[in-house]
Amino acid sequence: MGHRYARCLVMAGGGFRFGYYLGLHAALAAQGRAPDVLLASCGGAIAAAIIQALPDAAARRDWLASPAMHAFCRSLQARPGATLGGALAGALARFCNRQPAPRVPDLFNDYLFELPARLPLPAAPDPAPGPAVAFIAGTLLYGEHEVGQPRGARPLFAETVLCDTRTAALLQGRRAPMDDPRWGHGVIAPDLRTVTDMPVADAVRASIADMFYFRCHAHAGRHYLGGAIDLVPVEIARQLANEVFMEHKAPYDRTLATPALRAVLGVDGHRRMHHVMHADLHAHPGRCSYDTSDMRRALPHALLLKRLRWAANRIELAAPEQLSDYRRLVDAQWHYGHQCGQRLA
Repeated sequence: MGHRYARCLVMAGGGFRFGYYLGLHAALAAQGRAPDVLLASCGGAIAAAIIQALPDAAARRDWLASPAMHAFCRSLQARPGATLGGALAGALARFCNRQPAPRVPDLFNDYLFELPARLPLPAAPDPAPGPAVAFIAGTLLYGEHEVGQPRGARPLFAETVLCDTRTAALLQGRRAPMDDPRWGHGVIAPDLRTVTDMPVADAVRASIADMFYFRCHAHAGRHYLGGAIDLVPVEIARQLANEVFMEHKAPYDRTLATPALRAVLGVDGHRRMHHVMHADLHAHPGRCSYDTSDMRRALPHALLLKRLRWAANRIELAAPEQLSDYRRLVDAQWHYGHQCGQRLA
């Protein structure tokens, strides 16, 4: 195992408000505490790729506020055949069924929105000017032909870190945090995996493959679930670096999020979140925590919002029509994250 990084910034989640991670990183850099590795997932994976590829805070902020990113947000469309009624029926079934992942889930065809094949990410020079990046994802341990079968007792996913060889060496032989019996039920395999040969663009696409929003991502003969497999990967971050910056998140929504985690991943999201946000925080002095539990109140408008069209039986993702309105949302997210970072000074 090699030497650990000095500082790790965990950028796990963020949804369509992920621009706050850019402001947070800018604040840490201004304090002389720039992280040398980013551990990212979901929306945070897009922010991490932007940070790694571009040389400074201004260029990174400008990229997120660019016409290309605005056009990308505007381009996301509902999957043909995805209906509002079907989504609500699925959510009700997951809420009522308390069994952990009773059947093999369909992550190939049962999703709401289409993602373009290529994401509008900046091309990073070699070597990249920013820090190392590592992305959380989950490797599917089953094929499409097995969808709908009873799971039995077998694992369906392997928690996976998509990273470079130095980062992978630090994680060699580690157990998957999400297999812990305090919140897991054997749906996630016990060993943590690493993949070192996946391009950043594919790694980002894999990490944002939410289990109900977007289709799982295929690469080199395998399929990947997004970073929702572990949205608070503090154990991995601590293995990578001596100092860890990680947010204090709001609890999972018990109506939609917690049943979804249980139905697909067999995980008790509430227990996992409570452990990381409370017991783990006080047990490890090398962790620096900042509070984003008020994010939805502070940032009521995301870059993309769900729009329910009852008459058409459809769910849509809606971005601001005007570039100027989109840029105001980016600025609000950036400033929110920057203020969080300043409070860490």
